[in-house]
Amino acid sequence: MLGTVASRKVLLIGLLILLTISRAGGVSTQSTAWQSIGPEGGDIRSLAIDPTTPTTLYVGTQGGGVFKSTDGGASWSAINSGLTNPSDRNVFALAIDPKNATTLYAGTNGGGVFKSTDGGASWSAINSGLTNRNVQALAINPQNPATLYAGTYDGVFKSTNGGASWSKVNSGLTNTRVQALAIDPQNPATLYAGTYDGVFKSTNGGASWSEVNSGLTNPSDRRVQALAINPQNPTTLYAGTQGGVFKSTDGGASWSKVNNTSFVLALAIDPATPTTLYVGTQNDGVFKSTDGGASWSAIDSGLTALIVYALAIDPHNPTTLYAGTFRGVFQSTDGGASWSKVNNASSVRAVAIDPATPTTLYAGTDGSGVFKSTDGGESWSAINSGLTNTRVWALAIDPANPTTLYAGTYGGGVFKSTDGGESWSEVNSGLTNPNDRRVQALAINPQNPTTLYAGTEGGVFKSTNGGASWSVINSGLENPDVAALAINPRNPTTLYAGTAGGVFKSTDGGASWSKVNNAAFVEALAIDPANPTTLYAGTWGSGVFKSTDGGASWSAINSGLTNIRVRALAIDPANPTTLYAGTDGSSVFKTVGLP
Repeated sequence: MLGTVASRKVLLIGLLILLTISRAGGVSTQSTAWQSIGPEGGDIRSLAIDPTTPTTLYVGTQGGGVFKSTDGGASWSAINSGLTNPSDRNVFALAIDPKNATTLYAGTNGGGVFKSTDGGASWSAINSGLTNRNVQALAINPQNPATLYAGTYDGVFKSTNGGASWSKVNSGLTNTRVQALAIDPQNPATLYAGTYDGVFKSTNGGASWSEVNSGLTNPSDRRVQALAINPQNPTTLYAGTQGGVFKSTDGGASWSKVNNTSFVLALAIDPATPTTLYVGTQNDGVFKSTDGGASWSAIDSGLTALIVYALAIDPHNPTTLYAGTFRGVFQSTDGGASWSKVNNASSVRAVAIDPATPTTLYAGTDGSGVFKSTDGGESWSAINSGLTNTRVWALAIDPANPTTLYAGTYGGGVFKSTDGGESWSEVNSGLTNPNDRRVQALAINPQNPTTLYAGTEGGVFKSTNGGASWSVINSGLENPDVAALAINPRNPTTLYAGTAGGVFKSTDGGASWSKVNNAAFVEALAIDPANPTTLYAGTWGSGVFKSTDGGASWSAINSGLTNIRVRALAIDPANPTTLYAGTDGSSVFKTVGLP
């Protein structure tokens, strides 16, 4: 998901495999080997800037591991050697050794702590003694970087040997869900832990803790997500909570609210001017204060993603800062007055290829609308005129007239373009309820393209007039949350729906449905074009299943598939024994020679 190279790989893989993305569930066991071919990415959960070379950046993602940029975010590369398991790539914390910037640490949600001594080129697990591996925060002693702390779901762990071993240091810590850590830079034996029951303070390197919550009165005030210390006056610190921002000027002894933002996820203090600080929020973007929190202003110009998980300030040039969001990394070079995206990827939910001109591609993204490429993915442009909802989870192209295409949006229903995406109009007649307009899948009858189907959270809808009107066709569909659709290309009255309750089949164009498996949540479906009785189901948590009898029976084909949350499937049309699986976190797996 990050960078020009990685994002092109996402979409070029889409070119190869006609990738169509939906949502996922379960069913048995058979040997088929899968191999990860990338690319990878996810929500940006952590950010770190090389203190000696600030154009070198690292981001930790949910599901995609660590990415690195050496040019201030202009380009990115995945650096995941050694982060082998899915949980290893949920990187919620990053820390750089302040005295040796090629040494860094990654705290993962499920895989523990990993260390790199070569600038992220390779990683090794350093979990000896770390009995809880859900790591949410990391902090390094700036005067003695071999001493570091990890905040986990079971309290604080400490290492005095660069992570070679860890010991739990929870004495006095009455709430052990630690979301944030902060160290006094002038006196590193003093540190703070932000928990789900407020702030705790240690003055002896974590040997003991005491609660410092005076003024944090409400339950939401005590759900601390972020901490930041004034580097010039460490008795002044800030806590970002689910109830807003709180400030202490007496080392945590008392707190006062200085911002009513409902849910703070990140805090950053200007190291040169500590009265200037920034907060990243759950839904409202970034706010800035230039008077130590007394007043705030929203600074969201150009920031198209308003869930901000991480903030980082260039230590050499504090007017340059970065925001890690659920749609990528944004940069500001003017102290937050304006933002620009510094990676070309979005959360791609759907890809469609012009069948007449395969170098023309379309990508539907979760929040940035539709993008089009006419050069096989080398360059992209947004084509959102008239598209009032930009959460595009499904795309479909009329095979007889490829300038006609449809976009299924999550919350806005279906949009249609008759000019190759240059303009869009809403085609929602009959999609009356909110769930009906949460469109997760689209399918077109290849023999009669004015007939199409929409899979929504309200069930399956059918149009026989190119989307001008829709009617619900849910007879027999036990679970109306439809995440995937697939049509038999030789007999288009036979179609399949992947739902939160398994796979359903219709042999009469959707007039009636019957269940053909008991999977918990099917997010993706694919039909073998050469043999349409062979189909595949991608599930949320149980991997990939195969049926060779039109859905009557299924077997699991998961050998080598290390991520079993499968959100997308596609079959190589030139070689139907080659199958691709897109997994949660955007990793793509490939298997060749299916049995």
